[in-house]
Amino acid sequence: MSGKQIFIFGAGYSGKAFARANRDAGAILGTTRSEEKFAALRQAGIAPLLFDGTLTDEIGDALKKTTHIVISIAPEEAGDPVLNAAREAIAQMPALEWIGYLSTVGVYGDHGGAWVDETAACRPESKRSVMRVEAEQAWLKLGEEIGRPVAILRLSGIYGPGRNGLVNLVNGTARRLVKPGQVFNRIHCDDIAGALWQLIEHNTGGIFNVTDDEPAPPQDVVAYAASLMGVEAPPEIPFDTAQLSPMARSFYGENKRVANAAIKAAGYRFRFPDYRSAFDHMWASGDWRDGEARSPMKR
Repeated sequence: MSGKQIFIFGAGYSGKAFARANRDAGAILGTTRSEEKFAALRQAGIAPLLFDGTLTDEIGDALKKTTHIVISIAPEEAGDPVLNAAREAIAQMPALEWIGYLSTVGVYGDHGGAWVDETAACRPESKRSVMRVEAEQAWLKLGEEIGRPVAILRLSGIYGPGRNGLVNLVNGTARRLVKPGQVFNRIHCDDIAGALWQLIEHNTGGIFNVTDDEPAPPQDVVAYAASLMGVEAPPEIPFDTAQLSPMARSFYGENKRVANAAIKAAGYRFRFPDYRSAFDHMWASGDWRDGEARSPMKR
């Protein structure tokens, strides 16, 4: 991995996990919209840069030496903000070997609980998922034009330290919504990081579902977290009577089981193939907390 310079557009939760996973990989730079987040990026091993949708000279200079780009910024009404600002600069990057775009399994829309893989039809229902499909296509098109591999990573529900059912139980925000037949896939941030590094190591392009092996009802995950903590699980709430935001309700309008054979075929082996193995590890190690989620509970 030596000799690589990796540039992350949108170095948030997943980007920081990616950088922490391989600190000896070479230079990693990443953008944020706020200088207040610079310290957290540096702590993760990322050299921070500001990006508010405008290509700065500092970013332009960094891209000239960059070998691998990871894009983790959601598209907007006007299109992909990175492509809008930096498409020409990216197309002319002399050292560029590979582009990775973090997308979402939401692009598949609703498949009535059926299994889907990367060959399944994209039937996005929400505006945000429609924009994701358009952004995926735009990045793939750019890759074809400049002759560089582009990997599209379609992620399921992201969790990990500071962002999981254990934290929700402590904070009092955990709920057990029950919609018969509803399942979701999930992905621990360490497996997003691992999949990215696997693809970067071999400059592998293509579309990959980065998701766990076991789509499961969300209420079961909350109950499992409660059992680990030795606390009573919240009562079940029928979905039809639950008070939800429009976005939360839209998630429940899509039901599918997402297969992950393609990323495994590319050589990746999941650290946490299901939510139980991940929660077992987080609880035993104590790393389910982070600096923003201090727990009053003791193991």
